[in-house]
Amino acid sequence: MVRYHVHDDRATVFRPLSLASPHMLAFHLAWLNLFSCFFSTFSIPPLLPVIRHHLHLTPTDIGNAGIASFVGSIFSRLLMGPTCDLVGPRIASGTLSLLTAPVILATAFVSTPQSFITIRFLVGFSLANFVSNQFWMTSMFAPSIVGLANGLAAGWANAGSGVTQLVMPLVYSLIINFNVPSSMAWRLAFVVPAIFQAITGILVLAFGQDLPSGKYVRTKTQKTEGENVFKIVLEGLSNYRGWVLGLVYGFSFGVELTTDNNIAQYFYDRFNLNIEVAGSIAASFGVANLFSRPMGGVISDGLGRRFGMRGRLWGLWVVQTVAGLLCILLGRLNSLWSSILVMCAFSVFVQAAGGVIFGVVPFVSKRSLGVISGMTGSGGTIGAVVTQTLLFSGAHLSKQTSISLMGIMMVLCTVPVSFLYFPQWGGMFCGPSSDPDSPEDNYHLLDSG
Repeated sequence: MVRYHVHDDRATVFRPLSLASPHMLAFHLAWLNLFSCFFSTFSIPPLLPVIRHHLHLTPTDIGNAGIASFVGSIFSRLLMGPTCDLVGPRIASGTLSLLTAPVILATAFVSTPQSFITIRFLVGFSLANFVSNQFWMTSMFAPSIVGLANGLAAGWANAGSGVTQLVMPLVYSLIINFNVPSSMAWRLAFVVPAIFQAITGILVLAFGQDLPSGKYVRTKTQKTEGENVFKIVLEGLSNYRGWVLGLVYGFSFGVELTTDNNIAQYFYDRFNLNIEVAGSIAASFGVANLFSRPMGGVISDGLGRRFGMRGRLWGLWVVQTVAGLLCILLGRLNSLWSSILVMCAFSVFVQAAGGVIFGVVPFVSKRSLGVISGMTGSGGTIGAVVTQTLLFSGAHLSKQTSISLMGIMMVLCTVPVSFLYFPQWGGMFCGPSSDPDSPEDNYHLLDSG
Protein backbone atom coordinates (compact mmCIF):
# COMPACT_ATOMS: atom_id res chain seq x y z
CA MET A 1 0.00 0.00 0.00
CA VAL A 2 1.22 3.52 -0.82
CA ARG A 3 1.92 5.64 2.26
CA TYR A 4 0.86 9.26 2.33
CA HIS A 5 2.24 12.53 3.59
CA VAL A 6 0.67 13.19 6.96
CA HIS A 7 -0.55 16.67 6.06
CA ASP A 8 -1.89 16.53 2.53
CA ASP A 9 -1.89 12.88 1.36
CA ARG A 10 1.09 13.26 -0.96
CA ALA A 11 2.70 9.90 -1.64
CA THR A 12 5.94 9.13 0.18
CA VAL A 13 6.83 6.04 -1.86
CA PHE A 14 7.19 5.86 -5.61
CA ARG A 15 6.18 2.81 -7.66
CA PRO A 16 6.66 3.59 -11.37
CA LEU A 17 5.07 0.32 -12.54
CA SER A 18 1.82 1.08 -10.74
CA LEU A 19 -1.22 2.77 -12.28
CA ALA A 20 -2.92 3.32 -8.92
CA SER A 21 -5.07 6.42 -8.71
CA PRO A 22 -4.52 9.23 -8.00
CA HIS A 23 -0.74 9.49 -7.53
CA MET A 24 0.73 7.05 -10.00
CA LEU A 25 -2.02 7.52 -12.56
CA ALA A 26 -1.30 11.26 -12.51
CA PHE A 27 2.41 10.49 -12.94
CA HIS A 28 1.85 8.36 -16.04
CA LEU A 29 -0.62 10.79 -17.58
CA ALA A 30 1.75 13.71 -16.96
CA TRP A 31 4.85 12.17 -18.51
CA LEU A 32 3.01 10.63 -21.47
CA ASN A 33 1.27 13.90 -22.31
CA LEU A 34 4.53 15.85 -22.17
CA PHE A 35 6.26 13.06 -24.12
CA SER A 36 3.81 13.65 -26.97
CA CYS A 37 4.56 17.39 -26.88
CA PHE A 38 8.31 16.79 -27.17
CA PHE A 39 7.65 14.23 -29.90
CA SER A 40 5.66 16.82 -31.86
CA THR A 41 8.00 19.75 -31.32
CA PHE A 42 11.09 17.80 -32.38
CA SER A 43 9.44 15.77 -35.12
CA ILE A 44 10.60 18.40 -37.64
CA PRO A 45 14.44 18.49 -37.15
CA PRO A 46 15.12 14.85 -38.20
CA LEU A 47 13.34 15.49 -41.51
CA LEU A 48 15.06 18.81 -42.17
CA PRO A 49 17.49 17.36 -44.77
CA VAL A 50 14.38 16.58 -46.87
CA ILE A 51 12.24 19.57 -45.89
CA ARG A 52 14.97 22.13 -46.58
CA HIS A 53 15.29 20.80 -50.12
CA HIS A 54 11.60 21.04 -50.97
CA LEU A 55 10.99 24.39 -49.27
CA HIS A 56 14.31 25.88 -50.44
CA LEU A 57 15.31 26.77 -46.87
CA THR A 58 18.58 28.62 -46.33
CA PRO A 59 20.77 28.07 -43.24
CA THR A 60 19.38 31.36 -41.93
CA ASP A 61 15.80 30.14 -42.41
CA ILE A 62 16.58 26.93 -40.54
CA GLY A 63 18.27 28.85 -37.73
CA ASN A 64 15.36 31.28 -37.43
CA ALA A 65 12.90 28.39 -37.36
CA GLY A 66 14.86 26.80 -34.53
CA ILE A 67 14.78 30.06 -32.60
CA ALA A 68 11.05 30.43 -33.26
CA SER A 69 10.33 26.99 -31.80
CA PHE A 70 11.88 28.10 -28.52
CA VAL A 71 10.46 31.61 -28.46
CA GLY A 72 6.99 30.12 -28.72
CA SER A 73 7.40 28.29 -25.44
CA ILE A 74 8.96 31.14 -23.43
CA PHE A 75 5.79 33.11 -22.87
CA SER A 76 3.58 30.04 -22.73
CA ARG A 77 5.72 28.61 -19.93
CA LEU A 78 5.54 31.87 -18.00
CA LEU A 79 1.77 31.85 -18.32
CA MET A 80 1.47 28.16 -17.52
CA GLY A 81 2.73 28.68 -13.96
CA PRO A 82 -0.03 31.09 -12.83
CA THR A 83 -2.54 29.06 -14.86
CA CYS A 84 -1.70 25.96 -12.83
CA ASP A 85 -1.99 28.02 -9.64
CA LEU A 86 -5.50 29.08 -10.71
CA VAL A 87 -7.12 26.08 -12.44
CA GLY A 88 -4.81 23.17 -11.63
CA PRO A 89 -2.41 21.18 -13.82
CA ARG A 90 -4.93 18.79 -15.37
CA ILE A 91 -7.07 21.34 -17.21
CA ALA A 92 -4.03 23.47 -18.05
CA SER A 93 -1.98 20.68 -19.63
CA GLY A 94 -4.79 18.76 -21.33
CA THR A 95 -6.24 21.89 -22.90
CA LEU A 96 -2.88 23.07 -24.21
CA SER A 97 -2.20 19.70 -25.84
CA LEU A 98 -5.53 19.79 -27.65
CA LEU A 99 -5.01 23.37 -28.80
CA THR A 100 -1.53 22.75 -30.23
CA ALA A 101 -2.10 19.31 -31.80
CA PRO A 102 -3.65 20.81 -34.98
CA VAL A 103 -0.56 23.02 -35.35
CA ILE A 104 1.83 20.13 -35.88
CA LEU A 105 -0.66 18.67 -38.38
CA ALA A 106 -0.54 21.99 -40.25
CA THR A 107 3.15 21.32 -40.96
CA ALA A 108 1.88 19.19 -43.85
CA PHE A 109 0.60 22.32 -45.58
CA VAL A 110 3.59 24.68 -45.34
CA SER A 111 4.94 25.91 -48.66
CA THR A 112 7.23 28.84 -47.85
CA PRO A 113 10.09 29.53 -45.43
CA GLN A 114 7.87 32.06 -43.65
CA SER A 115 5.08 29.58 -43.03
CA PHE A 116 7.62 26.98 -41.89
CA ILE A 117 9.04 29.40 -39.30
CA THR A 118 5.51 30.29 -38.15
CA ILE A 119 4.61 26.64 -37.62
CA ARG A 120 7.74 26.01 -35.55
CA PHE A 121 6.87 29.06 -33.43
CA LEU A 122 3.35 27.82 -32.73
CA VAL A 123 4.34 24.20 -32.10
CA GLY A 124 6.75 25.40 -29.41
CA PHE A 125 3.82 26.50 -27.26
CA SER A 126 3.14 22.87 -26.38
CA LEU A 127 6.38 22.65 -24.39
CA ALA A 128 4.74 24.79 -21.70
CA ASN A 129 3.29 21.50 -20.50
CA PHE A 130 6.65 20.93 -18.86
CA VAL A 131 5.61 23.43 -16.17
CA SER A 132 2.29 21.72 -15.51
CA ASN A 133 4.10 18.38 -15.47
CA GLN A 134 6.44 19.48 -12.66
CA PHE A 135 3.66 21.33 -10.81
CA TRP A 136 1.52 18.19 -10.90
CA MET A 137 4.26 15.95 -9.52
CA THR A 138 5.04 18.38 -6.70
CA SER A 139 1.33 18.38 -5.79
CA MET A 140 1.22 14.57 -5.70
CA PHE A 141 4.49 13.51 -4.07
CA ALA A 142 6.12 14.34 -0.74
CA PRO A 143 9.40 16.32 -0.47
CA SER A 144 11.40 13.17 0.30
CA ILE A 145 10.76 11.82 -3.21
CA VAL A 146 9.77 14.93 -5.15
CA GLY A 147 13.13 15.02 -6.94
CA LEU A 148 12.64 11.44 -8.13
CA ALA A 149 9.04 12.08 -9.21
CA ASN A 150 9.94 15.29 -11.04
CA GLY A 151 12.99 13.68 -12.62
CA LEU A 152 11.14 10.62 -13.90
CA ALA A 153 8.10 12.56 -15.12
CA ALA A 154 10.26 15.05 -17.03
CA GLY A 155 12.94 12.55 -18.06
CA TRP A 156 10.60 10.01 -19.57
CA ALA A 157 8.76 12.87 -21.27
CA ASN A 158 11.93 14.49 -22.62
CA ALA A 159 12.83 11.16 -24.18
CA GLY A 160 10.16 12.05 -26.74
CA SER A 161 12.68 14.42 -28.31
CA GLY A 162 14.95 11.44 -28.95
CA VAL A 163 12.32 8.90 -29.94
CA THR A 164 10.97 11.24 -32.60
CA GLN A 165 14.48 11.54 -34.10
CA LEU A 166 14.34 7.80 -34.67
CA VAL A 167 10.67 7.34 -35.52
CA MET A 168 10.02 10.20 -37.95
CA PRO A 169 12.69 9.15 -40.50
CA LEU A 170 11.28 5.61 -40.29
CA VAL A 171 7.73 6.86 -40.83
CA TYR A 172 8.96 8.91 -43.79
CA SER A 173 10.79 5.90 -45.27
CA LEU A 174 7.73 3.69 -44.75
CA ILE A 175 5.52 6.14 -46.67
CA ILE A 176 8.13 6.35 -49.45
CA ASN A 177 7.91 2.57 -49.79
CA PHE A 178 4.29 2.97 -50.90
CA ASN A 179 5.55 4.92 -53.94
CA VAL A 180 4.53 8.25 -52.45
CA PRO A 181 6.69 11.14 -53.74
CA SER A 182 9.21 12.49 -51.25
CA SER A 183 7.59 15.95 -51.34
CA MET A 184 4.33 14.38 -50.11
CA ALA A 185 5.80 11.69 -47.83
CA TRP A 186 7.35 14.06 -45.31
CA ARG A 187 4.08 16.00 -45.12
CA LEU A 188 2.01 12.89 -44.41
CA ALA A 189 4.45 11.85 -41.68
CA PHE A 190 3.22 14.68 -39.44
CA VAL A 191 -0.18 13.02 -39.05
CA VAL A 192 1.48 10.68 -36.54
CA PRO A 193 2.61 13.24 -33.91
CA ALA A 194 -0.62 15.25 -34.30
CA ILE A 195 -2.89 12.30 -33.51
CA PHE A 196 -0.61 11.10 -30.72
CA GLN A 197 -0.66 14.48 -28.97
CA ALA A 198 -4.44 14.85 -29.28
CA ILE A 199 -4.99 11.42 -27.72
CA THR A 200 -2.78 12.15 -24.70
CA GLY A 201 -4.51 15.49 -24.12
CA ILE A 202 -7.89 13.75 -24.03
CA LEU A 203 -6.56 11.11 -21.61
CA VAL A 204 -5.34 13.79 -19.19
CA LEU A 205 -8.70 15.56 -19.16
CA ALA A 206 -10.69 12.34 -18.89
CA PHE A 207 -8.74 10.43 -16.26
CA GLY A 208 -6.44 12.90 -14.46
CA GLN A 209 -6.83 14.25 -10.93
CA ASP A 210 -5.12 17.48 -9.84
CA LEU A 211 -4.52 16.68 -6.17
CA PRO A 212 -4.60 13.58 -3.96
CA SER A 213 -7.80 14.99 -2.44
CA GLY A 214 -9.50 15.60 -5.79
CA LYS A 215 -10.00 18.46 -8.22
CA TYR A 216 -8.03 21.69 -7.87
CA VAL A 217 -10.36 24.27 -6.30
CA ARG A 218 -9.30 27.62 -4.88
CA THR A 219 -11.00 28.01 -1.52
CA LYS A 220 -12.71 31.03 -0.04
CA THR A 221 -9.92 31.23 2.55
CA GLN A 222 -7.33 31.59 -0.17
CA LYS A 223 -9.35 34.29 -1.85
CA THR A 224 -9.86 36.28 1.36
CA GLU A 225 -6.13 36.11 1.97
CA GLY A 226 -5.74 37.98 -1.28
CA GLU A 227 -3.84 35.27 -3.16
CA ASN A 228 -4.88 36.55 -6.57
CA VAL A 229 -2.96 36.23 -9.78
CA PHE A 230 -1.05 39.47 -9.28
CA LYS A 231 0.10 38.56 -5.79
CA ILE A 232 1.13 35.05 -6.79
CA VAL A 233 3.14 36.35 -9.74
CA LEU A 234 4.68 39.19 -7.74
CA GLU A 235 5.84 36.89 -4.95
CA GLY A 236 7.44 34.57 -7.48
CA LEU A 237 9.12 37.31 -9.49
CA SER A 238 10.55 38.94 -6.36
CA ASN A 239 12.32 35.72 -5.32
CA TYR A 240 15.89 35.91 -6.68
CA ARG A 241 16.31 32.15 -6.35
CA GLY A 242 13.81 31.66 -9.16
CA TRP A 243 15.89 33.92 -11.42
CA VAL A 244 19.11 32.08 -10.62
CA LEU A 245 17.53 28.69 -11.23
CA GLY A 246 16.06 30.03 -14.47
CA LEU A 247 19.53 31.08 -15.62
CA VAL A 248 21.11 27.76 -14.68
CA TYR A 249 18.28 25.82 -16.30
CA GLY A 250 18.74 27.93 -19.40
CA PHE A 251 22.15 26.34 -19.83
CA SER A 252 21.14 22.80 -19.00
CA PHE A 253 17.73 22.20 -20.54
CA GLY A 254 18.25 25.11 -22.94
CA VAL A 255 21.44 23.49 -24.20
CA GLU A 256 19.62 20.17 -24.43
CA LEU A 257 16.91 21.75 -26.62
CA THR A 258 19.49 23.39 -28.86
CA THR A 259 21.32 20.09 -29.22
CA ASP A 260 18.07 18.31 -30.09
CA ASN A 261 17.52 20.93 -32.78
CA ASN A 262 20.96 20.55 -34.36
CA ILE A 263 22.52 17.19 -33.55
CA ALA A 264 20.96 15.22 -36.44
CA GLN A 265 22.09 17.83 -38.98
CA TYR A 266 25.50 17.96 -37.31
CA PHE A 267 26.16 14.25 -37.81
CA TYR A 268 24.47 14.24 -41.24
CA ASP A 269 26.69 17.03 -42.60
CA ARG A 270 29.93 16.52 -40.65
CA PHE A 271 30.30 12.77 -41.14
CA ASN A 272 28.35 12.36 -44.42
CA LEU A 273 25.74 10.00 -42.97
CA ASN A 274 22.32 9.21 -44.41
CA ILE A 275 19.16 10.55 -42.79
CA GLU A 276 18.24 7.32 -40.99
CA VAL A 277 21.69 6.83 -39.42
CA ALA A 278 21.97 10.48 -38.41
CA GLY A 279 18.49 10.26 -36.89
CA SER A 280 19.40 7.12 -34.94
CA ILE A 281 22.51 8.77 -33.48
CA ALA A 282 20.53 11.88 -32.58
CA ALA A 283 17.86 9.69 -31.00
CA SER A 284 20.39 8.28 -28.53
CA PHE A 285 20.90 11.80 -27.18
CA GLY A 286 17.24 12.35 -26.34
CA VAL A 287 16.38 8.80 -25.32
CA ALA A 288 19.00 8.98 -22.56
CA ASN A 289 16.38 11.03 -20.70
CA LEU A 290 14.70 7.75 -19.78
CA PHE A 291 17.29 7.30 -17.04
CA SER A 292 19.56 10.37 -16.96
CA ARG A 293 17.12 13.06 -15.85
CA PRO A 294 15.50 10.75 -13.25
CA MET A 295 19.03 9.99 -12.06
CA GLY A 296 19.45 13.71 -11.44
CA GLY A 297 16.33 13.71 -9.29
CA VAL A 298 17.59 10.69 -7.33
CA ILE A 299 20.97 12.38 -6.83
CA SER A 300 19.27 15.53 -5.56
CA ASP A 301 17.03 13.62 -3.14
CA GLY A 302 19.94 11.49 -1.91
CA LEU A 303 22.22 14.47 -1.32
CA GLY A 304 19.32 16.30 0.30
CA ARG A 305 18.75 13.49 2.79
CA ARG A 306 22.47 13.23 3.56
CA PHE A 307 23.62 16.87 3.46
CA GLY A 308 20.44 18.96 3.26
CA MET A 309 20.14 21.86 0.83
CA ARG A 310 23.92 22.23 0.70
CA GLY A 311 24.14 18.77 -0.84
CA ARG A 312 21.48 19.56 -3.45
CA LEU A 313 23.29 22.73 -4.51
CA TRP A 314 26.74 21.15 -4.67
CA GLY A 315 25.29 18.28 -6.68
CA LEU A 316 23.80 20.76 -9.13
CA TRP A 317 27.07 22.63 -9.60
CA VAL A 318 29.16 19.49 -10.13
CA VAL A 319 26.79 17.74 -12.54
CA GLN A 320 26.21 20.77 -14.76
CA THR A 321 29.87 21.79 -14.82
CA VAL A 322 30.89 18.30 -15.96
CA ALA A 323 28.20 18.51 -18.66
CA GLY A 324 29.70 21.78 -19.88
CA LEU A 325 33.20 20.29 -20.07
CA LEU A 326 31.90 17.33 -22.09
CA CYS A 327 30.11 19.72 -24.45
CA ILE A 328 33.38 21.57 -25.02
CA LEU A 329 35.10 18.26 -25.81
CA LEU A 330 32.36 17.14 -28.21
CA GLY A 331 33.01 20.10 -30.47
CA ARG A 332 36.75 19.36 -30.61
CA LEU A 333 36.52 15.74 -31.80
CA ASN A 334 36.97 14.67 -35.43
CA SER A 335 36.19 10.97 -35.15
CA LEU A 336 32.63 9.67 -35.60
CA TRP A 337 32.80 7.02 -32.89
CA SER A 338 34.53 9.22 -30.31
CA SER A 339 31.97 11.92 -31.04
CA ILE A 340 29.14 9.47 -30.45
CA LEU A 341 30.63 8.29 -27.15
CA VAL A 342 31.22 11.82 -25.83
CA MET A 343 27.77 12.89 -27.02
CA CYS A 344 26.23 10.05 -25.02
CA ALA A 345 28.18 11.02 -21.89
CA PHE A 346 27.24 14.67 -22.44
CA SER A 347 23.57 13.73 -22.78
CA VAL A 348 23.62 11.90 -19.45
CA PHE A 349 25.11 14.82 -17.51
CA VAL A 350 23.19 17.67 -19.15
CA GLN A 351 19.89 15.87 -18.65
CA ALA A 352 20.75 14.86 -15.10
CA ALA A 353 21.45 18.53 -14.38
CA GLY A 354 17.83 19.33 -15.26
CA GLY A 355 16.68 16.72 -12.75
CA VAL A 356 18.92 18.14 -10.03
CA ILE A 357 17.64 21.67 -10.69
CA PHE A 358 14.02 20.60 -10.29
CA GLY A 359 15.02 18.82 -7.11
CA VAL A 360 15.66 22.33 -5.74
CA VAL A 361 12.71 24.20 -7.31
CA PRO A 362 9.98 22.89 -4.91
CA PHE A 363 11.86 24.38 -1.95
CA VAL A 364 11.99 27.94 -3.27
CA SER A 365 8.40 29.04 -2.62
CA LYS A 366 5.29 27.03 -1.84
CA ARG A 367 2.94 29.99 -2.32
CA SER A 368 4.26 30.71 -5.81
CA LEU A 369 5.29 27.21 -6.82
CA GLY A 370 3.70 27.52 -10.25
CA VAL A 371 5.39 30.86 -10.92
CA ILE A 372 8.82 29.60 -9.82
CA SER A 373 8.36 26.49 -11.97
CA GLY A 374 7.34 28.72 -14.86
CA MET A 375 10.30 31.04 -14.37
CA THR A 376 12.71 28.13 -14.27
CA GLY A 377 11.08 26.36 -17.19
CA SER A 378 11.04 29.56 -19.25
CA GLY A 379 14.71 30.01 -18.45
CA GLY A 380 15.30 26.74 -20.28
CA THR A 381 13.71 27.99 -23.47
CA ILE A 382 15.31 31.43 -23.17
CA GLY A 383 18.68 29.72 -22.90
CA ALA A 384 17.83 27.74 -26.02
CA VAL A 385 16.98 30.95 -27.87
CA VAL A 386 20.27 32.52 -26.80
CA THR A 387 22.42 29.56 -27.81
CA GLN A 388 20.51 28.95 -31.05
CA THR A 389 20.68 32.64 -32.00
CA LEU A 390 24.30 33.28 -31.11
CA LEU A 391 25.80 29.98 -32.17
CA PHE A 392 23.62 28.12 -34.67
CA SER A 393 21.92 30.76 -36.80
CA GLY A 394 23.40 31.27 -40.23
CA ALA A 395 26.84 30.05 -41.30
CA HIS A 396 29.18 32.42 -39.44
CA LEU A 397 30.40 29.59 -37.17
CA SER A 398 30.98 25.92 -37.84
CA LYS A 399 28.70 23.65 -35.82
CA GLN A 400 31.65 22.04 -34.03
CA THR A 401 32.93 25.45 -32.89
CA SER A 402 29.43 26.41 -31.80
CA ILE A 403 29.10 23.24 -29.72
CA SER A 404 32.35 23.97 -27.86
CA LEU A 405 31.36 27.59 -27.22
CA MET A 406 28.03 26.36 -25.87
CA GLY A 407 29.93 24.22 -23.38
CA ILE A 408 31.93 27.22 -22.20
CA MET A 409 28.68 29.13 -21.66
CA MET A 410 27.36 26.22 -19.59
CA VAL A 411 30.35 26.24 -17.25
CA LEU A 412 30.23 30.01 -16.72
CA CYS A 413 26.47 30.19 -16.18
CA THR A 414 26.57 27.47 -13.51
CA VAL A 415 28.69 29.66 -11.20
CA PRO A 416 25.64 31.60 -9.82
CA VAL A 417 24.50 28.42 -8.04
CA SER A 418 27.02 29.42 -5.37
CA PHE A 419 24.91 32.53 -4.69
CA LEU A 420 21.78 30.58 -3.74
CA TYR A 421 20.97 30.76 -0.05
CA PHE A 422 17.97 29.49 1.93
CA PRO A 423 17.62 30.96 5.45
CA GLN A 424 16.17 27.66 6.75
CA TRP A 425 18.76 25.37 5.17
CA GLY A 426 21.78 27.44 4.13
CA GLY A 427 23.74 27.43 0.85
CA MET A 428 26.82 25.86 -0.70
CA PHE A 429 29.30 27.49 1.68
CA CYS A 430 27.33 28.34 4.83
CA GLY A 431 24.66 26.97 7.12
CA PRO A 432 21.14 28.22 7.95
CA SER A 433 20.52 31.56 9.64
CA SER A 434 17.00 30.82 10.88
CA ASP A 435 14.99 27.79 11.98
CA PRO A 436 18.08 25.58 11.89
CA ASP A 437 16.04 22.57 13.06
CA SER A 438 13.57 22.77 10.15
CA PRO A 439 14.08 19.70 7.93
CA GLU A 440 13.42 19.80 4.23
CA ASP A 441 10.38 17.57 4.72
CA ASN A 442 8.69 20.54 6.43
CA TYR A 443 9.04 22.81 3.45
CA HIS A 444 5.25 22.98 3.15
CA LEU A 445 5.31 25.04 6.39
CA LEU A 446 7.99 27.41 5.14
CA ASP A 447 8.59 29.82 2.33
CA SER A 448 11.93 31.13 1.13
CA GLY A 449 10.39 34.09 -0.62
